[in-house]
Amino acid sequence: MPSRTTAGKRAGTPYAFLAPALILFTAFLAAPIVYAGYLSLRKVKVSGLGLGARSRTEIWAGFDNYVRSLTDPDFLPSVYRVGAYGLIVVPAMLGLALLFALLLDANRTAATIGKFARISIFLPYAVPAVVASLLWGFLYLPRVSPINDTIEALGLAAPNLLSTDLTLWAVANIAVWGGTGFNMIVIYTALRAVPIALYESARIDGASELAIAWRIKIPVVMPSLVMTFVFSLIATLQVFAEPMTLKPLANTISTAWTPLMKVYRDAFTRNDLYAAAATSVIIALATFILSFGFLKLVGRRAFNQED
Repeated sequence: MPSRTTAGKRAGTPYAFLAPALILFTAFLAAPIVYAGYLSLRKVKVSGLGLGARSRTEIWAGFDNYVRSLTDPDFLPSVYRVGAYGLIVVPAMLGLALLFALLLDANRTAATIGKFARISIFLPYAVPAVVASLLWGFLYLPRVSPINDTIEALGLAAPNLLSTDLTLWAVANIAVWGGTGFNMIVIYTALRAVPIALYESARIDGASELAIAWRIKIPVVMPSLVMTFVFSLIATLQVFAEPMTLKPLANTISTAWTPLMKVYRDAFTRNDLYAAAATSVIIALATFILSFGFLKLVGRRAFNQED
């Protein structure tokens, strides 16, 4: 029978393995969140002309920073833009990911073609968002874009994809191009877990490939679709790299084009860390509420949860 010392060592072994991850999580995620919450409740009081060591002191602000953030004339337009961006990106990205996964799964025997197709579709995800935005940005510029040259060579009028009306679609295209591959891999992995015998039984019963996809494959991958939807929703609310990288190339993208760009502007351009912290907390709360609410709404059906 093991001694108490041996039993204690065994009980502490899992925590020893978890310790590095817990330390990193606390230092680089939990602590900054707590500090941002603290800053969002503070403000600077300026005395006199604002000169001298004690002329600027940090004091309690309550919810003043949150009121300022919510009433900022740039805040609601940025929220509307992110909402429209999400309505474009999430359905298009998940729809294409599901379509590609179903097409790849429809012919499992073609191993070489399948591997090449998976790599080709997944490869854009490996390109960093900033690099992808720069690449697409130069493709969007009318003067240097080979796409515009090709369209004009055909005698057609090339659209300015960085114009006011098309900027949202241009930014959304980068996100769809970069994120479809990752979601496709997640959905395709779930499809690979389904036994081929199940499909063969359905074919013997006279089911077409479309019926098999609709009645068997899509219900099977529903948990994966829910998971990818939540990830896509979080990424949508935190969109930053694409519009920020395109901003020097287009005068149609403002410094507060998205809520996170507004945070960056307040913190590093206006030097107002307290308003930036308040906006960050608002974004974090909105992300949590929307993600948790969606999982609560569809979780039981998608994951077959029981009371």
